[in-house]
Amino acid sequence: MNANTVIATRYQDMLIGGKRVPATSGQRFETRNPATGELLAEVAQGGREDVDHAVRVAREALSGPWSRMKPAKRQAIMLRLADLVEENWDELAMLDTLDLGAPLSRTRLGKVRAAGLLRYYAGQATLIAGETLPNSVPGDVLSHTLKEPIGVVAAINPWNGPIGMSVWKSGPVLATGCTLVMKPAEQTPLSALRFAELCLEAGVPDGVINVLTGLGDAGAMLSAHPDVDKIAFTGSTGVGQKIIEAAAPTMKRVTVELGGKSPNIVFADANLAKAVPAAANAVFANAGQICSAGTRLFVQSSIHDEFMERLVEHSRSIRVGDPLDPDTQIGPVVSQAQMERILAFIEGAEGEGARPLLGGARKAGDGFDAGYFIEPTIFGNVTDTMTIAREEIFGPVLSAFSFDTIDEVLARANATSFGLGSGVWTRDLATAHRMARGIKAGSVWVNCYQMLDPGVPFGGYKMSGFGRESGPHHVEEYLETKAVWIDLD
Repeated sequence: MNANTVIATRYQDMLIGGKRVPATSGQRFETRNPATGELLAEVAQGGREDVDHAVRVAREALSGPWSRMKPAKRQAIMLRLADLVEENWDELAMLDTLDLGAPLSRTRLGKVRAAGLLRYYAGQATLIAGETLPNSVPGDVLSHTLKEPIGVVAAINPWNGPIGMSVWKSGPVLATGCTLVMKPAEQTPLSALRFAELCLEAGVPDGVINVLTGLGDAGAMLSAHPDVDKIAFTGSTGVGQKIIEAAAPTMKRVTVELGGKSPNIVFADANLAKAVPAAANAVFANAGQICSAGTRLFVQSSIHDEFMERLVEHSRSIRVGDPLDPDTQIGPVVSQAQMERILAFIEGAEGEGARPLLGGARKAGDGFDAGYFIEPTIFGNVTDTMTIAREEIFGPVLSAFSFDTIDEVLARANATSFGLGSGVWTRDLATAHRMARGIKAGSVWVNCYQMLDPGVPFGGYKMSGFGRESGPHHVEEYLETKAVWIDLD
Protein backbone atom coordinates (compact mmCIF):
# COMPACT_ATOMS: atom_id res chain seq x y z
CA MET A 1 0.00 0.00 0.00
CA ASN A 2 1.32 3.44 -0.98
CA ALA A 3 2.02 5.72 1.98
CA ASN A 4 1.03 8.73 -0.11
CA THR A 5 -2.50 7.48 -0.77
CA VAL A 6 -3.48 5.81 2.52
CA ILE A 7 -4.69 9.11 4.03
CA ALA A 8 -7.87 9.81 2.12
CA THR A 9 -7.92 13.57 2.67
CA ARG A 10 -5.70 16.17 4.24
CA TYR A 11 -8.65 17.49 6.27
CA GLN A 12 -9.83 14.89 8.78
CA ASP A 13 -13.11 15.59 10.58
CA MET A 14 -14.56 13.93 13.68
CA LEU A 15 -16.99 11.04 13.36
CA ILE A 16 -20.11 11.64 15.45
CA GLY A 17 -23.53 10.07 14.95
CA GLY A 18 -22.36 8.13 11.91
CA LYS A 19 -21.14 11.23 10.06
CA ARG A 20 -17.87 13.08 9.58
CA VAL A 21 -18.30 16.55 11.08
CA PRO A 22 -15.89 19.47 11.51
CA ALA A 23 -15.32 21.17 14.84
CA THR A 24 -17.97 23.76 15.63
CA SER A 25 -15.24 26.37 15.97
CA GLY A 26 -13.67 25.41 12.66
CA GLN A 27 -10.33 24.91 14.42
CA ARG A 28 -7.89 22.22 13.38
CA PHE A 29 -4.58 20.84 14.61
CA GLU A 30 -1.78 19.19 12.68
CA THR A 31 -0.60 15.61 12.87
CA ARG A 32 2.86 14.95 11.42
CA ASN A 33 5.04 12.00 10.49
CA PRO A 34 7.66 11.74 13.27
CA ALA A 35 10.14 10.10 10.90
CA THR A 36 10.18 13.00 8.44
CA GLY A 37 8.30 15.92 9.99
CA GLU A 38 5.93 15.80 7.01
CA LEU A 39 2.38 17.09 7.51
CA LEU A 40 -0.04 14.17 7.32
CA ALA A 41 -3.38 15.84 8.00
CA GLU A 42 -5.16 18.75 9.60
CA VAL A 43 -7.60 17.31 12.11
CA ALA A 44 -10.78 18.80 13.60
CA GLN A 45 -10.06 20.26 17.05
CA GLY A 46 -13.11 19.53 19.15
CA GLY A 47 -14.15 21.95 21.88
CA ARG A 48 -16.93 22.27 24.44
CA GLU A 49 -19.81 22.26 21.96
CA ASP A 50 -18.40 19.24 20.17
CA VAL A 51 -17.96 17.33 23.44
CA ASP A 52 -21.57 18.07 24.37
CA HIS A 53 -22.73 17.03 20.90
CA ALA A 54 -20.81 13.72 20.97
CA VAL A 55 -22.05 12.82 24.46
CA ARG A 56 -25.63 13.74 23.58
CA VAL A 57 -25.51 11.56 20.45
CA ALA A 58 -24.08 8.65 22.44
CA ARG A 59 -26.81 9.08 25.08
CA GLU A 60 -29.53 9.06 22.42
CA ALA A 61 -28.07 5.94 20.80
CA LEU A 62 -28.06 4.22 24.17
CA SER A 63 -31.86 4.34 24.33
CA GLY A 64 -32.44 3.65 20.65
CA PRO A 65 -32.51 0.38 18.68
CA TRP A 66 -29.09 -0.53 20.14
CA SER A 67 -30.66 -1.03 23.58
CA ARG A 68 -33.14 -3.56 22.18
CA MET A 69 -30.64 -5.49 20.09
CA LYS A 70 -30.27 -9.12 21.12
CA PRO A 71 -26.83 -10.32 22.24
CA ALA A 72 -26.52 -12.64 19.24
CA LYS A 73 -27.05 -9.68 16.89
CA ARG A 74 -24.38 -7.63 18.65
CA GLN A 75 -22.13 -10.65 18.42
CA ALA A 76 -22.72 -10.97 14.67
CA ILE A 77 -21.88 -7.30 14.14
CA MET A 78 -18.66 -7.66 16.13
CA LEU A 79 -17.61 -10.74 14.16
CA ARG A 80 -18.23 -8.82 10.95
CA LEU A 81 -16.14 -5.96 12.35
CA ALA A 82 -13.30 -8.38 13.12
CA ASP A 83 -13.39 -9.55 9.50
CA LEU A 84 -13.32 -5.96 8.23
CA VAL A 85 -10.39 -5.09 10.49
CA GLU A 86 -8.48 -8.04 9.05
CA GLU A 87 -9.38 -7.12 5.49
CA ASN A 88 -8.29 -3.51 5.96
CA TRP A 89 -5.33 -4.14 8.24
CA ASP A 90 -2.66 -3.03 5.77
CA GLU A 91 -4.31 0.39 5.67
CA LEU A 92 -4.71 0.58 9.46
CA ALA A 93 -1.10 -0.50 10.00
CA MET A 94 0.16 2.07 7.52
CA LEU A 95 -1.81 4.83 9.24
CA ASP A 96 -0.21 3.95 12.57
CA THR A 97 3.25 3.77 11.03
CA LEU A 98 2.87 7.20 9.46
CA ASP A 99 1.26 8.79 12.52
CA LEU A 100 3.28 7.13 15.31
CA GLY A 101 6.53 6.21 13.60
CA ALA A 102 6.34 2.55 14.62
CA PRO A 103 8.00 0.30 12.02
CA LEU A 104 5.59 -1.17 9.51
CA SER A 105 7.07 -4.56 10.35
CA ARG A 106 5.68 -4.06 13.87
CA THR A 107 2.30 -2.50 13.12
CA ARG A 108 1.48 -5.23 10.61
CA LEU A 109 1.91 -7.84 13.34
CA GLY A 110 -1.02 -6.34 15.26
CA LYS A 111 -3.64 -7.85 12.97
CA VAL A 112 -3.94 -11.16 14.82
CA ARG A 113 -4.32 -9.48 18.20
CA ALA A 114 -6.83 -6.85 17.03
CA ALA A 115 -9.10 -9.36 15.29
CA GLY A 116 -8.68 -11.77 18.20
CA LEU A 117 -9.79 -9.14 20.70
CA LEU A 118 -12.94 -8.37 18.73
CA ARG A 119 -13.80 -12.07 18.38
CA TYR A 120 -13.19 -12.65 22.07
CA TYR A 121 -15.51 -9.79 23.09
CA ALA A 122 -18.05 -11.01 20.53
CA GLY A 123 -18.11 -14.28 22.42
CA GLN A 124 -18.56 -12.46 25.71
CA ALA A 125 -21.62 -10.65 24.36
CA THR A 126 -23.75 -13.79 24.70
CA LEU A 127 -22.34 -14.80 28.09
CA ILE A 128 -23.46 -11.79 30.15
CA ALA A 129 -25.82 -13.07 32.83
CA GLY A 130 -27.11 -12.37 36.30
CA GLU A 131 -27.41 -14.87 39.13
CA THR A 132 -30.14 -16.34 41.27
CA LEU A 133 -28.94 -15.90 44.85
CA PRO A 134 -30.14 -17.49 48.09
CA ASN A 135 -31.30 -15.17 50.85
CA SER A 136 -32.27 -15.61 54.51
CA VAL A 137 -35.17 -13.18 54.82
CA PRO A 138 -38.50 -14.53 56.21
CA GLY A 139 -41.07 -15.88 53.78
CA ASP A 140 -40.89 -17.05 50.19
CA VAL A 141 -38.71 -14.37 48.62
CA LEU A 142 -36.78 -14.75 45.38
CA SER A 143 -33.60 -12.71 44.87
CA HIS A 144 -31.63 -12.44 41.67
CA THR A 145 -29.40 -10.01 39.81
CA LEU A 146 -29.52 -8.35 36.42
CA LYS A 147 -26.49 -7.16 34.46
CA GLU A 148 -27.05 -3.89 32.60
CA PRO A 149 -24.79 -1.71 30.44
CA ILE A 150 -23.22 1.07 32.46
CA GLY A 151 -24.17 3.65 29.82
CA VAL A 152 -22.12 6.24 27.95
CA VAL A 153 -18.40 5.50 28.07
CA ALA A 154 -15.63 7.98 27.31
CA ALA A 155 -12.39 6.33 26.19
CA ILE A 156 -9.31 8.53 26.35
CA ASN A 157 -6.55 6.80 24.43
CA PRO A 158 -2.74 7.16 24.41
CA TRP A 159 -0.62 7.65 21.34
CA ASN A 160 1.69 4.63 21.65
CA GLY A 161 -0.64 2.01 20.13
CA PRO A 162 -3.42 3.82 18.27
CA ILE A 163 -5.38 1.14 16.43
CA GLY A 164 -4.79 -1.45 19.15
CA MET A 165 -6.21 0.91 21.76
CA SER A 166 -9.23 1.72 19.59
CA VAL A 167 -10.07 -1.96 19.39
CA TRP A 168 -9.30 -2.65 23.07
CA LYS A 169 -11.55 0.17 24.26
CA SER A 170 -14.39 -0.55 21.83
CA GLY A 171 -14.67 -4.31 22.37
CA PRO A 172 -16.30 -4.33 25.83
CA VAL A 173 -18.50 -1.37 24.86
CA LEU A 174 -19.99 -3.29 21.95
CA ALA A 175 -20.24 -6.54 23.90
CA THR A 176 -22.19 -5.01 26.78
CA GLY A 177 -24.47 -2.67 24.81
CA CYS A 178 -22.89 0.57 26.01
CA THR A 179 -22.11 3.51 23.72
CA LEU A 180 -18.76 5.24 23.28
CA VAL A 181 -17.16 8.62 22.78
CA MET A 182 -13.53 7.89 21.96
CA LYS A 183 -10.94 10.63 22.20
CA PRO A 184 -7.71 9.51 20.50
CA ALA A 185 -4.42 11.17 21.34
CA GLU A 186 -3.81 14.29 19.30
CA GLN A 187 -0.47 12.86 18.11
CA THR A 188 -2.10 9.80 16.51
CA PRO A 189 -5.78 10.32 15.60
CA LEU A 190 -5.94 8.84 12.10
CA SER A 191 -6.46 5.10 12.61
CA ALA A 192 -9.20 5.67 15.22
CA LEU A 193 -11.24 7.59 12.65
CA ARG A 194 -10.82 4.83 10.07
CA PHE A 195 -11.72 2.17 12.64
CA ALA A 196 -14.97 4.01 13.43
CA GLU A 197 -15.85 3.96 9.73
CA LEU A 198 -15.34 0.20 9.73
CA CYS A 199 -17.68 -0.05 12.73
CA LEU A 200 -20.40 1.61 10.67
CA GLU A 201 -19.71 -0.69 7.74
CA ALA A 202 -20.03 -3.68 10.06
CA GLY A 203 -23.51 -2.59 11.10
CA VAL A 204 -22.86 -0.75 14.37
CA PRO A 205 -25.75 1.77 14.59
CA ASP A 206 -25.03 5.47 14.21
CA GLY A 207 -24.03 7.11 17.47
CA VAL A 208 -22.82 3.94 19.21
CA ILE A 209 -19.13 4.53 18.37
CA ASN A 210 -18.11 8.20 18.09
CA VAL A 211 -14.61 9.63 17.65
CA LEU A 212 -14.00 13.09 19.07
CA THR A 213 -10.63 14.46 17.96
CA GLY A 214 -9.00 17.27 19.86
CA LEU A 215 -6.33 18.29 22.33
CA GLY A 216 -6.00 17.58 26.03
CA ASP A 217 -8.79 19.95 27.00
CA ALA A 218 -11.31 17.79 25.12
CA GLY A 219 -10.34 14.81 27.25
CA ALA A 220 -10.66 16.92 30.39
CA MET A 221 -14.16 18.00 29.35
CA LEU A 222 -15.21 14.40 28.78
CA SER A 223 -13.84 13.39 32.18
CA ALA A 224 -15.99 15.99 33.93
CA HIS A 225 -19.07 15.70 31.72
CA PRO A 226 -22.18 14.92 33.81
CA ASP A 227 -23.71 12.72 31.11
CA VAL A 228 -20.72 10.37 30.84
CA ASP A 229 -21.15 7.27 33.00
CA LYS A 230 -17.64 5.80 32.79
CA ILE A 231 -14.11 6.84 31.85
CA ALA A 232 -11.66 4.30 30.42
CA PHE A 233 -8.22 5.90 30.30
CA THR A 234 -4.79 4.66 29.30
CA GLY A 235 -1.85 7.02 29.67
CA SER A 236 0.45 8.70 32.13
CA THR A 237 -0.07 8.57 35.88
CA GLY A 238 -0.18 12.37 36.12
CA VAL A 239 -3.01 12.68 33.61
CA GLY A 240 -4.77 9.73 35.20
CA GLN A 241 -4.82 11.53 38.54
CA LYS A 242 -6.41 14.57 36.91
CA ILE A 243 -9.07 12.40 35.27
CA ILE A 244 -9.95 10.78 38.60
CA GLU A 245 -10.30 14.23 40.16
CA ALA A 246 -12.50 15.46 37.30
CA ALA A 247 -14.72 12.38 37.54
CA ALA A 248 -15.22 12.59 41.30
CA PRO A 249 -18.02 15.21 41.45
CA THR A 250 -20.34 13.04 39.34
CA MET A 251 -19.10 9.74 40.84
CA LYS A 252 -18.68 8.20 37.40
CA ARG A 253 -16.97 4.82 37.13
CA VAL A 254 -13.28 5.09 36.23
CA THR A 255 -10.70 2.55 35.11
CA VAL A 256 -7.15 3.68 34.48
CA GLU A 257 -4.12 1.87 33.08
CA LEU A 258 -1.18 4.13 33.80
CA GLY A 259 2.60 4.26 33.78
CA GLY A 260 5.19 1.73 34.77
CA LYS A 261 8.81 1.19 35.73
CA SER A 262 8.83 -2.55 35.33
CA PRO A 263 11.60 -4.81 36.66
CA ASN A 264 13.03 -7.54 34.44
CA ILE A 265 14.97 -9.98 36.64
CA VAL A 266 17.54 -12.48 35.35
CA PHE A 267 18.80 -15.24 37.65
CA ALA A 268 22.10 -17.04 37.16
CA ASP A 269 20.41 -20.23 35.94
CA ALA A 270 18.44 -18.47 33.19
CA ASN A 271 18.59 -19.49 29.56
CA LEU A 272 20.73 -16.58 28.37
CA ALA A 273 20.13 -17.34 24.70
CA LYS A 274 16.48 -16.42 25.30
CA ALA A 275 16.90 -13.84 28.05
CA VAL A 276 19.38 -11.55 26.27
CA PRO A 277 17.30 -10.72 23.15
CA ALA A 278 14.14 -10.67 25.26
CA ALA A 279 15.66 -8.10 27.63
CA ALA A 280 16.47 -5.88 24.66
CA ASN A 281 13.03 -6.27 23.12
CA ALA A 282 11.36 -5.65 26.50
CA VAL A 283 12.65 -2.08 26.54
CA PHE A 284 13.46 -1.15 22.93
CA ALA A 285 10.28 -2.37 21.19
CA ASN A 286 8.19 0.54 19.92
CA ALA A 287 11.18 2.79 20.75
CA GLY A 288 10.52 2.15 24.43
CA GLN A 289 7.06 3.71 24.23
CA ILE A 290 5.26 0.92 26.08
CA CYS A 291 3.86 1.38 29.58
CA SER A 292 4.95 -2.07 30.74
CA ALA A 293 8.43 -1.90 29.16
CA GLY A 294 11.12 -3.72 31.15
CA THR A 295 13.18 -0.61 31.85
CA ARG A 296 14.85 -1.85 35.07
CA LEU A 297 17.07 -4.84 34.36
CA PHE A 298 18.30 -6.79 37.40
CA VAL A 299 20.98 -9.41 36.67
CA GLN A 300 22.37 -11.76 39.31
CA SER A 301 25.94 -10.84 40.17
CA SER A 302 27.60 -14.08 39.08
CA ILE A 303 26.48 -13.59 35.45
CA HIS A 304 26.11 -9.80 35.39
CA ASP A 305 29.21 -8.95 33.36
CA GLU A 306 28.70 -11.72 30.81
CA PHE A 307 25.03 -10.87 30.41
CA MET A 308 25.69 -7.17 29.91
CA GLU A 309 28.38 -7.82 27.32
CA ARG A 310 26.01 -10.02 25.37
CA LEU A 311 23.14 -7.55 25.75
CA VAL A 312 25.19 -4.60 24.51
CA GLU A 313 26.46 -6.63 21.56
CA HIS A 314 22.94 -7.74 20.66
CA SER A 315 21.54 -4.23 21.00
CA ARG A 316 24.20 -2.80 18.68
CA SER A 317 22.69 -4.88 15.89
CA ILE A 318 19.19 -3.43 16.32
CA ARG A 319 18.35 -1.49 13.21
CA VAL A 320 17.04 2.04 13.72
CA GLY A 321 15.63 3.62 10.59
CA ASP A 322 12.80 4.46 8.23
CA PRO A 323 9.60 2.91 9.61
CA LEU A 324 8.55 1.98 6.08
CA ASP A 325 11.68 -0.10 5.54
CA PRO A 326 10.77 -3.75 6.26
CA ASP A 327 14.16 -4.29 7.89
CA THR A 328 13.73 -1.48 10.43
CA GLN A 329 13.29 -2.64 14.03
CA ILE A 330 13.04 0.73 15.81
CA GLY A 331 11.57 3.90 14.37
CA PRO A 332 11.43 7.42 15.80
CA VAL A 333 9.73 8.46 19.00
CA VAL A 334 6.38 10.12 18.49
CA SER A 335 7.27 13.83 18.59
CA GLN A 336 9.98 16.41 19.10
CA ALA A 337 8.68 17.10 22.60
CA GLN A 338 8.96 13.43 23.49
CA MET A 339 12.45 13.23 22.02
CA GLU A 340 13.61 16.25 24.02
CA ARG A 341 12.12 14.78 27.20
CA ILE A 342 13.97 11.48 26.73
CA LEU A 343 17.26 13.20 25.91
CA ALA A 344 16.91 15.27 29.09
CA PHE A 345 16.61 12.04 31.11
CA ILE A 346 19.72 10.68 29.40
CA GLU A 347 21.70 13.83 30.10
CA GLY A 348 20.53 13.84 33.71
CA ALA A 349 21.53 10.20 34.17
CA GLU A 350 25.10 10.92 33.14
CA GLY A 351 25.11 13.90 35.49
CA GLU A 352 24.07 11.63 38.37
CA GLY A 353 26.89 9.21 37.63
CA ALA A 354 25.27 6.51 35.50
CA ARG A 355 27.61 5.11 32.85
CA PRO A 356 26.35 4.78 29.26
CA LEU A 357 27.22 1.35 27.89
CA LEU A 358 25.47 1.94 24.58
CA GLY A 359 23.83 4.86 22.77
CA GLY A 360 22.87 7.91 24.76
CA ALA A 361 22.20 10.36 21.94
CA ARG A 362 19.89 11.42 19.17
CA LYS A 363 20.57 9.50 15.97
CA ALA A 364 21.61 12.00 13.34
CA GLY A 365 22.84 12.08 9.77
CA ASP A 366 22.00 9.70 6.91
CA GLY A 367 18.45 10.99 6.61
CA PHE A 368 17.71 10.98 10.35
CA ASP A 369 17.95 14.74 10.97
CA ALA A 370 14.32 15.49 10.05
CA GLY A 371 12.92 12.85 12.40
CA TYR A 372 12.90 12.12 16.12
CA PHE A 373 15.25 9.15 16.36
CA ILE A 374 17.07 8.13 19.55
CA GLU A 375 19.72 5.43 19.75
CA PRO A 376 18.96 2.37 21.89
CA THR A 377 20.55 3.35 25.20
CA ILE A 378 21.83 1.18 28.05
CA PHE A 379 23.10 2.57 31.34
CA GLY A 380 25.25 0.72 33.85
CA ASN A 381 26.46 1.87 37.26
CA VAL A 382 22.88 2.85 38.09
CA THR A 383 21.69 3.09 41.69
CA ASP A 384 18.11 2.59 42.82
CA THR A 385 17.76 6.25 43.81
CA MET A 386 18.78 7.78 40.47
CA THR A 387 16.11 9.55 38.47
CA ILE A 388 16.32 7.11 35.55
CA ALA A 389 15.75 4.25 38.01
CA ARG A 390 12.57 5.82 39.40
CA GLU A 391 10.86 7.86 36.67
CA GLU A 392 9.04 6.53 33.63
CA ILE A 393 11.07 7.73 30.63
CA PHE A 394 8.91 6.23 27.86
CA GLY A 395 11.81 5.90 25.48
CA PRO A 396 14.53 3.42 24.46
CA VAL A 397 16.51 3.72 27.71
CA LEU A 398 17.48 0.79 29.95
CA SER A 399 18.90 0.93 33.49
CA ALA A 400 20.92 -2.14 34.54
CA PHE A 401 21.64 -3.33 38.10
CA SER A 402 23.21 -6.36 39.74
CA PHE A 403 21.81 -8.32 42.68
CA ASP A 404 22.74 -11.28 44.86
CA THR A 405 19.70 -12.88 46.52
CA ILE A 406 15.99 -13.41 45.95
CA ASP A 407 15.02 -11.42 49.03
CA GLU A 408 17.20 -8.52 47.92
CA VAL A 409 15.89 -8.33 44.39
CA LEU A 410 12.26 -8.69 45.48
CA ALA A 411 12.63 -5.74 47.82
CA ARG A 412 14.36 -3.62 45.17
CA ALA A 413 11.94 -4.61 42.39
CA ASN A 414 9.01 -3.57 44.58
CA ALA A 415 10.63 -0.32 45.73
CA THR A 416 8.71 1.73 43.17
CA SER A 417 5.42 3.58 43.09
CA PHE A 418 4.51 1.64 39.94
CA GLY A 419 3.32 -1.94 39.50
CA LEU A 420 2.34 -2.77 35.93
CA GLY A 421 4.58 -5.46 34.45
CA SER A 422 7.56 -7.59 35.47
CA GLY A 423 9.78 -10.34 34.11
CA VAL A 424 11.56 -13.27 35.76
CA TRP A 425 14.13 -15.49 34.07
CA THR A 426 15.00 -18.75 35.80
CA ARG A 427 14.94 -22.51 35.27
CA ASP A 428 14.09 -23.12 38.93
CA LEU A 429 10.38 -23.75 39.56
CA ALA A 430 10.52 -22.70 43.21
CA THR A 431 12.23 -19.42 42.31
CA ALA A 432 9.65 -18.75 39.60
CA HIS A 433 6.72 -19.26 41.98
CA ARG A 434 8.28 -17.30 44.80
CA MET A 435 8.99 -14.36 42.52
CA ALA A 436 5.52 -14.49 40.93
CA ARG A 437 3.93 -14.32 44.39
CA GLY A 438 6.29 -11.68 45.70
CA ILE A 439 6.34 -9.11 42.89
CA LYS A 440 3.74 -6.37 43.30
CA ALA A 441 2.62 -5.96 39.70
CA GLY A 442 -0.40 -6.75 37.58
CA SER A 443 1.54 -9.06 35.23
CA VAL A 444 4.48 -11.37 35.93
CA TRP A 445 6.04 -12.91 32.84
CA VAL A 446 8.28 -15.89 33.58
CA ASN A 447 10.83 -16.78 30.88
CA CYS A 448 9.00 -14.45 28.49
CA TYR A 449 7.98 -10.79 28.35
CA GLN A 450 4.97 -8.74 27.15
CA MET A 451 2.75 -11.77 26.53
CA LEU A 452 -0.87 -10.65 26.00
CA ASP A 453 -4.04 -12.56 25.20
CA PRO A 454 -7.67 -11.46 24.86
CA GLY A 455 -8.73 -13.85 27.60
CA VAL A 456 -6.09 -12.87 30.18
CA PRO A 457 -6.48 -9.69 32.30
CA PHE A 458 -3.98 -6.84 32.09
CA GLY A 459 -3.66 -3.91 34.48
CA GLY A 460 -1.68 -2.39 37.30
CA TYR A 461 -1.02 -2.21 41.01
CA LYS A 462 -0.27 0.98 42.94
CA MET A 463 0.32 4.08 40.77
CA SER A 464 -0.02 1.98 37.63
CA GLY A 465 -3.77 2.18 37.94
CA PHE A 466 -6.82 0.08 38.70
CA GLY A 467 -9.26 -2.01 36.72
CA ARG A 468 -8.40 -4.72 34.22
CA GLU A 469 -8.51 -4.95 30.45
CA SER A 470 -9.02 -8.23 28.55
CA GLY A 471 -10.73 -11.29 29.92
CA PRO A 472 -14.15 -11.45 31.57
CA HIS A 473 -12.87 -8.98 34.18
CA HIS A 474 -12.79 -6.31 31.46
CA VAL A 475 -16.39 -6.84 30.42
CA GLU A 476 -17.52 -6.64 34.06
CA GLU A 477 -16.09 -3.10 34.25
CA TYR A 478 -18.78 -1.98 31.75
CA LEU A 479 -21.77 -3.46 33.59
CA GLU A 480 -23.98 -2.44 36.48
CA THR A 481 -25.33 -5.12 38.81
CA LYS A 482 -28.96 -4.69 39.88
CA ALA A 483 -30.51 -6.72 42.70
CA VAL A 484 -34.14 -7.79 42.21
CA TRP A 485 -36.35 -8.99 45.10
CA ILE A 486 -39.71 -10.67 44.53
CA ASP A 487 -41.99 -11.66 47.40
CA LEU A 488 -43.78 -14.78 46.21
CA ASP A 489 -46.19 -15.08 49.16
